[in-house]
Amino acid sequence: MKRHRQTFAEIESSLMPVEATWMDQHAEDVIKFLRKIPSRKRYTCEEVGPLLEKHFETATTSIRLFLDLSKDDFTQRMRDALGEGGIGILRYKKEPKIYLSALEALGLPEAMTTAVNQKTHWSDILVERLKGGRGSAIKGQTRGRGMEDFVERIVLKVFQKQQVAVRCRFAGAKGQSDEKADFAIPGAKDPSILIEVKAYGATGSKQTDVLGDIARIVDQKRHDTDLLLVTDGITWRQRPSDLKKLVALQNEGKITKIYTKSMEQELHDDLLTLRAENGL
Repeated sequence: MKRHRQTFAEIESSLMPVEATWMDQHAEDVIKFLRKIPSRKRYTCEEVGPLLEKHFETATTSIRLFLDLSKDDFTQRMRDALGEGGIGILRYKKEPKIYLSALEALGLPEAMTTAVNQKTHWSDILVERLKGGRGSAIKGQTRGRGMEDFVERIVLKVFQKQQVAVRCRFAGAKGQSDEKADFAIPGAKDPSILIEVKAYGATGSKQTDVLGDIARIVDQKRHDTDLLLVTDGITWRQRPSDLKKLVALQNEGKITKIYTKSMEQELHDDLLTLRAENGL
């Protein structure tokens, strides 16, 4: 092959859209399934039973659509409702009444009744496209920012505003400011306390990324700088191995402590202790 020096313009001018379709066989089956559901003024979970019996996977996806739940959210909520024993077709066939009761507790009958009987406008189609595209990203950003705001309210009850650097690059052990943290106290130049905040509503690569984020902070910070991690989201239960790795880091002293939203008072009290210990 003849040696050739390429340019940006050469590559840029040759770029074309990469087309892809969201429709696979399962999506086609779900659409056909939904169109066969008879219109009624009111639905009950007893009517859902035969649908699960004949087309369990397709019916389950349809149920998630009615409930507006991701696969991970639905899985975890059903596990919480049913306990041990699984949530698949074998569990349904073994205990159909209990399974249907769990779906009823999630609000399936009301969701089906509302979806089937609502009057639609052409703009509803575009709203759903917006929700599925940009809305999905915004939902994740909002979830994360909500957790950060929650932590910030607690932090500002303990420290003065000028003592708290928010979403900043902090100076680490070598004096470099290469790594970011959500909160640095009493400032980014020489923090005594670092706080990282992570919130998740669905599993995915980002949950594994938190391990990398924490590892980089641990590598950069001074050994005597306290690192607090505040995280939450029931879908951590879907990735227990990642959560166990975080706990292991805490056990090794690399993370001072891990908190969830239910540990609000504990976080507040520990910050008071750290304030006193560091003379802040």
